[in-house]
Amino acid sequence: MPAKTIKVDSAAEAYLTLLKDREVDYLFGNAGTDFPSIIEGLSKSLTGEGSAPIPVTVPHENLAVAMAHGYYVSTGRLASVMVHVNVGTANAICGVMNAARENVPVLMTSGRTPLTEEGFDGSRSLYIHWGQEMFDQGGVMREMVKWDYELRNAKQVETIVDRAVTVAMTEPRGPVYLSLPREVLAEKPGDFTFQSPTRRQPARPAAADANAIDEAAEILANAENPIIITASMGQNRAAVPALESLAERFALPVISYRPRYVNISTDHPMHMGYEPGAYLPDADAILVLDCDVPWIPSLHKLNPDAKVIHLGADPLYENYPVRGFQCDLGIRGSAGTSIPMLEEAMASRQKSAQARIDSRRSKIAGIKGDQAAANQARIEKIASGTAAMDNAWVAHCLNQLKQDDDILVSESQLALGNLSLRDPGSFFGTSPSGGLGWGLGASLGAKLGQKDKRVFCVVGDGSYMFGNPTPAHFVSAAYELPTLTVIMNNKMWGSVRKATLGLYPDGAASSSNQAPLTYLDPAPEYHKIVQASDGYGEEVSDPNDLQAALERGIKAVEVDKRQAVINVHTTYDDEAAKADAVR
Repeated sequence: MPAKTIKVDSAAEAYLTLLKDREVDYLFGNAGTDFPSIIEGLSKSLTGEGSAPIPVTVPHENLAVAMAHGYYVSTGRLASVMVHVNVGTANAICGVMNAARENVPVLMTSGRTPLTEEGFDGSRSLYIHWGQEMFDQGGVMREMVKWDYELRNAKQVETIVDRAVTVAMTEPRGPVYLSLPREVLAEKPGDFTFQSPTRRQPARPAAADANAIDEAAEILANAENPIIITASMGQNRAAVPALESLAERFALPVISYRPRYVNISTDHPMHMGYEPGAYLPDADAILVLDCDVPWIPSLHKLNPDAKVIHLGADPLYENYPVRGFQCDLGIRGSAGTSIPMLEEAMASRQKSAQARIDSRRSKIAGIKGDQAAANQARIEKIASGTAAMDNAWVAHCLNQLKQDDDILVSESQLALGNLSLRDPGSFFGTSPSGGLGWGLGASLGAKLGQKDKRVFCVVGDGSYMFGNPTPAHFVSAAYELPTLTVIMNNKMWGSVRKATLGLYPDGAASSSNQAPLTYLDPAPEYHKIVQASDGYGEEVSDPNDLQAALERGIKAVEVDKRQAVINVHTTYDDEAAKADAVR
């Protein structure tokens, strides 16, 4: 067995060496009094005396986890986060929730208050070491991680690191949590021997059952009006061309409902948009593909005779306490391998289904034409001055400047129908857990992973504040990660307003000038916050000025290598919100 033996001054140094050897490139950290041995080990690595991931100082824990999230979806590589004992863990849990619900692996770690009051290197030496101890620190994270543990001694380091990495990277992937007591990190093992490369590997993705795939092919091939609904399939980029091939060959319309990735190119003839409601009453077969919520039962009416197939690494979303969607056939399998199997199984049925396929193809072309006309009409109303600037106009202006291989991170209600999103890995959307503050950090993590690409981040004004903008802009400047952030500033929690109107369309809040707990007015001058970190900031109120402002922001990023923030004043349409609430 290949093995390496090195001399280390602490268990922390051994731990960091293992992370680097296991291809963990970055450690996003917000340090505390539990970090001395970690900081010493990182310092040795920077002088060439040791080996460790590249340390990135992130002055807020939620931002750090969002960066690890963005780095993974951008590169497919695991990153580590380390925060300060229980208080840092508490601040990080929102980001961990986002990663958990989106099956994003993160090696989440925190220090632990010293176990002992005296007698060991690392024993308690500050008054906070008593108040910060918990009976079960891991319990704070346990529901949202795949695995949690506390490192007990230096001899465990290799086993525990490998356990954390392999569990995180085995599908369905997700975050894991490891707490690191100060005394354990300070242990002095002297010689440290470990396998390199490791012989502990993540489990391979599950292969779909061939009989189940054949059954699914039979259902879809015999259907008059089949549809595919997906949200997260595009995290596996290899699955995107497979889905495009299947959908094109058999005229299977695809709906990306609340998408988090590019699941199918927007100009693909079978891309049917982002809302399933209009198609569910007539659908007689539905393939739910890596989608936790394919429709809203209280709002959308499903054909009671429709056959519903759920396919994915975790097709029933077993960690969701309540999820009661009809499932006539559940298939566990990675989309990247399962979709080609499904296409092959349907091929033998293509001849008998050809008339239905041809009929659907013609019908879908007409629907796509109507969708394009509606999107264009909305833009023309704003351009003519008969409608105010909204999220569709922001999307339209971005689309004029964005290139196919640019990366767009959206934590907003950006109108995706007015965007061209073609390349897998070029769009990342918010996790279904809805933990706000994700967008700024995710865009920085994506930029860190692909420094040669332009990164656009679109957030609402509320999300911008939740994103800890001062720490985010600090990180961008300190690590030379210039991104262009667009704030869609409607001076309110738009989702809160929409939810209220949906439940009480004619209630007191509907007619109130400023319903309680909803409005963010007077709005700060958000574009000035970035200027404190030598970034470029600009405010836009007139829709005719937006594209030029975006061009100036892009120049700041590309030419001046400075981050930029464009603060765009948008409106909120109550009537559209009421209609959308029942779609």
